Amino acid sequence: MGKRGKSYTIEVWGEYACFTSPMKVERWSYPFITPSAARGIFDAIFVNRHEFWWQIEGIEILSEPKYIALMRNEVKEKGPSESEIIKWMGDISEVRPIIADGDKAALGTDQRGRTQRQTMALRDVRYRLTARINPWPNAPKNIQCYESQFQRRLDRGQNFTQPCFGCREFPAWWDSELSTMPKWEQDIDAGWVLYDVFDLSRPGDVNDKAVVSLFRAKIEKGVLKVPPYESVLVKKGVRT
Repeated sequence: MGKRGKSYTIEVWGEYACFTSPMKVERWSYPFITPSAARGIFDAIFVNRHEFWWQIEGIEILSEPKYIALMRNEVKEKGPSESEIIKWMGDISEVRPIIADGDKAALGTDQRGRTQRQTMALRDVRYRLTARINPWPNAPKNIQCYESQFQRRLDRGQNFTQPCFGCREFPAWWDSELSTMPKWEQDIDAGWVLYDVFDLSRPGDVNDKAVVSLFRAKIEKGVLKVPPYESVLVKKGVRT
C-alpha cells in the first residue's frame, strides 16, 4: 500500500450529523462518525484520488452522543453522475433537472418527486480525527510532497469543498489546533459498523460501483481505533 506516512489529527464539530448504513432505508445515525465520513472530511481539505487516499487511524469522541428527530423532504431520484454533468456542460439542451414538487402539468404525473423521511440524527457533535496519507503504487510524487501540500492547507485553514457530517445540509467545521476539551470517557460496542462504501485497495474511477466494507466498532474510553483497510478485521463486500 506504499510507504507509511505521517499521522495528522484535526478537530471537527457541527450542530447536526447523520452517519447511516447504506444497507438500511431508515435514516438512523450510528452514535459516532464512521471512517468513511471521516475520510470525506480529510478529502474535502486535500486529496488527489488518482495518487493517494486517506487511511483513518483513530476517532476520539469529545461530546456525548445525543439524538434528535428530524423530518426532511428528500427527492426520489438520484442526482446526476459526473459523466452526465460533463455531457450537460457540452450541450445545455441535454440538461434534465430533478423536479421535486409541482402539479401534473409540470411533473407529467400525480406522483410528486419528493417524499418526507424521518431522520434520527446526532446533534452538537465534536471529534478528533487522526489519519495518514497512503500513496497509490507508482504515484508521481513522493509522500513528503503530498504531506507538505496538506500541511500548507492546514496552516491556511483551506478546504476545496465544505466538509459535512453525512449530509450536505449538515456542515462540519474543522481546525488543526486542538482544543483542551477532554474526550467522552465512555465505552460503546456498536457491533458491525460501516467502514467505507468504496474499494480502497486501488484507485477508482467515476464508473465504479459501491463496494461496502464493515468492521466491529468498539469505543473504549471515548476512543475508536480504526484498523487498516487491508486488515482481516475489515470485512470487504462485493461490488454491486
